[in-house]
Amino acid sequence: LMLGLGSSDSLRGIFSPVFQEHYGVGGRGLSMMVVISYVGNLLFLSVGGKMMDTFDRKKVAMGMLGIWIAAVLLNILTDSYPMILLSMFLALGASTMLNTTVNLLTPMVCAGYAGMMVNIFFFIQGIGTSGSQFLLGRFAFSYDGWKMINGVLFAVGLVSLVLFAMVNLKPEKIKPKTIQKKKPQDMPGASIFWLLVLMMGFYFIGEHGIMNWMLTYCMNALQMPSRTASTYLSIFWGGMTVGRLVFAPVVQKLGVRKSLKYFGGAGTVLFVTGVLSGSKGVILLSSSGLLISILYPTMVLFFQQIYPVSVVATKTGAIISAATIADIVFNAGFGALSDSMGIQISFLILPVCMVLYYCFYLLLLRVSPSEV
Repeated sequence: LMLGLGSSDSLRGIFSPVFQEHYGVGGRGLSMMVVISYVGNLLFLSVGGKMMDTFDRKKVAMGMLGIWIAAVLLNILTDSYPMILLSMFLALGASTMLNTTVNLLTPMVCAGYAGMMVNIFFFIQGIGTSGSQFLLGRFAFSYDGWKMINGVLFAVGLVSLVLFAMVNLKPEKIKPKTIQKKKPQDMPGASIFWLLVLMMGFYFIGEHGIMNWMLTYCMNALQMPSRTASTYLSIFWGGMTVGRLVFAPVVQKLGVRKSLKYFGGAGTVLFVTGVLSGSKGVILLSSSGLLISILYPTMVLFFQQIYPVSVVATKTGAIISAATIADIVFNAGFGALSDSMGIQISFLILPVCMVLYYCFYLLLLRVSPSEV
């Protein structure tokens, strides 16, 4: 499942130039594809988090997987820009909820070593992301390649669904001793919630901006051929992949707070330096993926340490949903901004957002509950 989701999530950025040529759309058309996918994220997380806390989590997860499979099938059977928008809405919305589901279930079924296992699961996802970017950018950089990879993902989805149905997973009945039991009255207030939203929102813009726009940035702003550009993109996601495997034991040893502080700070420095250095610094930008690799899954674990188990899915869904609005606003304007000012100037938004992400995390450490 994580292998397939990683490949699916990367397709938007890989095939953006292909969509421009095939459908005759410009920067605004590409922005609409990204925006509609994040609208799907927002709606699916808003509803899905509450469903996870209310209904059988296995059935909810299988339902989301079914929606993702249907979206992939839509890409295979149709050939129009509106259908691509619909498939992006369904696929990315369901995919994000499935990622969150894996993150939420991990502490329940891997009690005592969740920090390590959640990064290993996302390492597997990274194999799908970086592998698809590397291979498709070289050998299937065409509309036929778009159809082919969706056929592969459809098969992966069906196999995952069958295997999931065979697993006897009842996480709502598992009560591991290592999960901290907080009472409702101990739940942090609105200020902590909104700091988490701001932190996650700026991080989303930074990381997702690389996925969605780095290939276009390298080709259009830095005048790189598609193979070279896809190499740098695959290095970034290769670092995200390897980092989650290599640093999983480190996260387990350091703990959530220190891991986010050290890796977040070092990764942000490398990210910002890479963008500001232009073509000479692209390798630094690509290499930053190694250090920021553990940030997203570890941040979601951070949420689970703050909120009670009974509401953690709802709160996690609400935080990521609200943070997704930042993605929507960014991508809604980025295409138009790149058309008017050039992508090299507009791309500078990404390092600014990474700096803001880290500043809000440091602020959160000062005002969050001491027991977290």
